[in-house]
Amino acid sequence: MEQYYLAIDIGASSGRHILGCIRDGKIELEEIYRFENGMKRENGHLYWDSEGLFENIVIGIAKCAEIGKIPASLAIDTWGVDYALLDENDQLIGRTYGYRDHRTDGVDEEVYRLIPERELYERTGIAKQPFNTIYQLTAARLQEPETLEKAAAILLLPDYFNFLLTGNKCSEYTNATTGQLVNAETKEWDYELIERLLLPKKIFRPLSMPGTLVGRLQDSIAQRVGFTCDVVLAATHDTASAVMSVPSQSDDTLYISSGTWSLMGVENAEPVTGVEAQKANFTNEGGYDYRFRFLKNIMGLWMIQQVRHELNDSYSFAQLCDLAEEAKNFASRVDVNDQCFMSPDNMTEEIKDYCRRTGQQVPGSVGEIAAVIYQSLSESYARTVEQIEALTGKHYDAINIVGGGSKADYLNRLTAAKSGRTVYAGPGEATAIGNLAVQMIRAGELENLLDARRCIFDSFGVETIKA
Repeated sequence: MEQYYLAIDIGASSGRHILGCIRDGKIELEEIYRFENGMKRENGHLYWDSEGLFENIVIGIAKCAEIGKIPASLAIDTWGVDYALLDENDQLIGRTYGYRDHRTDGVDEEVYRLIPERELYERTGIAKQPFNTIYQLTAARLQEPETLEKAAAILLLPDYFNFLLTGNKCSEYTNATTGQLVNAETKEWDYELIERLLLPKKIFRPLSMPGTLVGRLQDSIAQRVGFTCDVVLAATHDTASAVMSVPSQSDDTLYISSGTWSLMGVENAEPVTGVEAQKANFTNEGGYDYRFRFLKNIMGLWMIQQVRHELNDSYSFAQLCDLAEEAKNFASRVDVNDQCFMSPDNMTEEIKDYCRRTGQQVPGSVGEIAAVIYQSLSESYARTVEQIEALTGKHYDAINIVGGGSKADYLNRLTAAKSGRTVYAGPGEATAIGNLAVQMIRAGELENLLDARRCIFDSFGVETIKA
């Protein structure tokens, strides 16, 4: 009889509970619950509804009992950098800020006053992003110091949710690295750096690797959901989980984890922290089995998602792609990584204003707006391939696209054409599959990462798009 595992995968716009099992040598998936997510704007700031998110986590777990499929274990993954602070009584301090909040604007100057930017990159391997945990905590120290004074522990969001499920505090490695406070050499919190930044060392707990047992469901949770099970650390950063599911048997694989963000890169045994990598804004995030995810954050499908919302979701993504293809000769382009697109009041108007400021033709129709986004994004991918090859000294014949964006056929075709590389698209549920793979490896159903990737390829396959 098959053994079930539950992946709880929470993204910036939605979350889902996916049961997985291995049947006849292949991984089978069943989505049992889905819920909406998004940052809430209040008093000029952006927050996550952490209470609402946890309530949905519990509701989704309870679905397992309702359908009679009790998992042996469950694991949670989310986006990176955002955190919860707990006081000495394990109570949440303040609100849970969202990474698109502007409280970190200009905070980098204070960080670099305490540690030079070049030294910071060499120590952590992490590229500057204004929302990294290092800048968020510095903003807290400067703007609301009472929160850090009260804090007894910091837990990134998946660790916080694991704590609420089990009562145990455990900090996971892959997600911790995204915040720019982990030493790339020791692979532990950089306590010297933390002290230099005038942050409290006591709140940081030792790091644990994916596959670590956090604990069992607390009695109060078990009573609500109708069963108990192990809670295990996934590679809790969603991209770390997604990269685990890249269905390649080669160590020289170039991937895009495509969703709200597009994370484009390769896996390395050692971090790349040279000056050129820093200038190009490449990061070295921690991966499964201490691999380094040498990648670049690209704005991804966030822009088209926002445009669609501004159109009251009256167009499907497929329709937007069709309209973009009809307007393919529209020549204007934007820098998809420009900070103006991080959290504008209106994405459509921001794109028009960017074109106006840069002396380009301003898009008018929905198709022209969509064409600007898709063409600009695919060209960004093509430039990033060239940067990766220059920085690693390796040539890559293909791009493996996983995640929800792997289903964007028009963007995949543009990427193949612009980059001159073959595109392998799929699997779409990459993050949940990677989450499940950790649990299956821990349980002994899969031998190791290589075995997991072989099984993933056999189970889901890929679509091949020639340049």
